[in-house]
Amino acid sequence: MILIGTETLTSLIHILSESLLTPVVILLVVSIILVILGLGGLINEFISRKPIDSGSLEDLMRRISFSTNVDEMKNEIKNSNLFDYQKEVLLRIANNYDIGFNARKALASELISAEETRLIKKTNKTDILVRVGPSLGLLGTLIPLGPGLAALGTGDIATLAQSLTIAFDTTVTGLTVGAIAFIISKYKKQWYEAELIDLETIAEAELETIGNW
Repeated sequence: MILIGTETLTSLIHILSESLLTPVVILLVVSIILVILGLGGLINEFISRKPIDSGSLEDLMRRISFSTNVDEMKNEIKNSNLFDYQKEVLLRIANNYDIGFNARKALASELISAEETRLIKKTNKTDILVRVGPSLGLLGTLIPLGPGLAALGTGDIATLAQSLTIAFDTTVTGLTVGAIAFIISKYKKQWYEAELIDLETIAEAELETIGNW
């Protein structure tokens, strides 16, 4: 009875394992398409993005610090080389110049935190692919090895060769997906972290200036 039950479960697991090969291959194809699109987006963003340099940042902070009213400050922000989302956050802080200092500081913190969350979401897809790609590659490697080893036992070299080809192809694809996704996430996170630091720095100067009016 126990032997029959074990054989049944083993057969069931074997069937389930082999049935997973097609979904794994499909997911690998989808992953490689997504990572290629992500790489294209990274290259496009690298070409088009123009972050503010340290000299311009210092100059902007001085002009904001020497602003005598909110309209002057807003004009300095609008005419700067900051990204649009950075300008939007700083302008929203400036528009609330008439509320209390603590409330204004809390608002600035919340706005910056919201932008940080938004930027993190932009790398979620590639962060997932960093983990999923190699995992799918490993599944695609192990699943065909069962039939391949069985074919080896019966002397069916053609089936063994086919199984090994699938195993190697899925491994290479999975590792490629993971490597490219890692590169995309790494560069984007570096860019966004630097942008947020710039935003926080200017926001501090803005808050200090408003507090001195």
